[in-house]
Amino acid sequence: MLDLAGNLTLAGYRTGWALVRRLPERLAYAAFDRIADAMYMRGGKHVTRMRSNYAKVRPELSENDLEDLVRAGMRSYLRYWCDSFRLSTLTPEQLAPRVRLVGDEDARAVLAQGRSLVLFLGHLGNWDTCGAWATTHFAPVTTVAERLKPEELFDEFLEFRESLGMRIIPLTGGDDPFRELVRAARDGAFIPLLGDRDLTKRGVTVQLCGHEAKVAAGPAALALTAGAALYALGVHYERRADGSGYDVVATFGDRVEAPESGTSTEKIRAMTQQCVDDLGVTIREHTEDWHMMQRVFTDDLDERGA
Repeated sequence: MLDLAGNLTLAGYRTGWALVRRLPERLAYAAFDRIADAMYMRGGKHVTRMRSNYAKVRPELSENDLEDLVRAGMRSYLRYWCDSFRLSTLTPEQLAPRVRLVGDEDARAVLAQGRSLVLFLGHLGNWDTCGAWATTHFAPVTTVAERLKPEELFDEFLEFRESLGMRIIPLTGGDDPFRELVRAARDGAFIPLLGDRDLTKRGVTVQLCGHEAKVAAGPAALALTAGAALYALGVHYERRADGSGYDVVATFGDRVEAPESGTSTEKIRAMTQQCVDDLGVTIREHTEDWHMMQRVFTDDLDERGA
């Protein structure tokens, strides 16, 4: 049963979703830019955390340049939501030109062989747009989603994503998600997973853009357990040539191979580090598209613990 705050959240989400889908595209994105600017000016813990994360991965920036980057980051983050609200209005034909893959030849060959494919993604660009596009134009998506509150909101997100052709496994509140993913991988599924933040408390410590960070072990563990091919996928926005808006670019890293020796834990850590190294290139080159407003670096996690 929803409390007042839950009811307000759900009502706000439904109203926003309905309104944004009805607005002309340019007007919708302009409105979300204004909302992003207002959120940046107001500040708060999420903007502060984004600023801290950006400062770590881009230490060469001046104070003014960092502020410009944070404002651009908030616009990119709100663009993600505007994209996601409007996804259901796009036909497969309209969606087709909105995603451009780079370096996907090896991954396509893996799928053509009937093998499973696991992707290590970050909170970069718009992974939901990539998922909707991939289900029609690349391979049907199976992935995991963090439960949202209120529960009715999570159910609507679930229904929406499944309406796009994705198979969504809840992170909590159901069967063991890792076991479900292993079964899917052994059946040749295409499994993109967000990995740049540890949600399970069983993550691995790596070096991300020169700083120690805690990230998810799941993608590497799944690939190792199920014998699936593993790649990092860096996603960022790209402004259209006519200036009318933004499309999404998704760049595959090299295939991540398991080390020949070592324990499973050591292999998973090494594979995860390679994924993070590939993802770090996109994070540094397109920092404004890294929507990381939570603690991910070890010294920030230690500070919270203290």
